[in-house]
Amino acid sequence: MEPQYGAEVIDKNGKKLGTISYLIRDMWDGGIKKFMIHRKPPETDLTFSPQDASEITETTVRLNIAVEE
Repeated sequence: MEPQYGAEVIDKNGKKLGTISYLIRDMWDGGIKKFMIHRKPPETDLTFSPQDASEITETTVRLNIAVEE
């Protein structure tokens, strides 16, 4: 299943990181290579690959890593 734009992104500790604002796709097979997480200022946006996710649904992505401030 693929996440949709605006899907909530949570790290492995349950901390909400932001929402998906952009999907970067492979030009050959159309699969997702990376997804960008929009964060509220002054935080900077983050980019992760699908391999960094432990669970992906249309509305939520749970990462298998913790993001420290």
